[in-house]
Amino acid sequence: MSIFQKGEILAIGCDHGGYELKQKIMEHLKEKEIEVKDFGTYSSASVDYPDIALKVSKSVVSGEAKLGILICGTGIGMSLAANKVHGIRAAACSETFSAKYTRLHNDANILCLGGRVVGDGVAMEIVDLFVDTPFEGGRHQRRVDAVMDIEKL
Repeated sequence: MSIFQKGEILAIGCDHGGYELKQKIMEHLKEKEIEVKDFGTYSSASVDYPDIALKVSKSVVSGEAKLGILICGTGIGMSLAANKVHGIRAAACSETFSAKYTRLHNDANILCLGGRVVGDGVAMEIVDLFVDTPFEGGRHQRRVDAVMDIEKL
């Protein structure tokens, strides 16, 4: 069951390498009745992934969106760009265990996927775990706080 309540938004964005997967994920999230705000790109034409990562990240840190999903060819470029934004904890995941535990233990607020490295079926399982898994808190909160303190250096 999703951690999203009615009216909460998931921000999503991609570059050209993630366009096809983004379209499938948006349809999947619609079926789960999760409201999605699409920050582009809107075709398979080449774009610069940092621009999209910034838009989605700003939506998450402002509170407009509860969580975000970014998709590029590997997920790595998007995660690098998103993690430059104060308050973002973006995780590139290509399998389900990491997707579950990055929410449980790291309170990741953006999932990054590789449209060229993750198959559609696995991608939907990863997305489901990301949007269905709450942060566990407890001892993990101390560690998340320590990670976030690094931004103050």
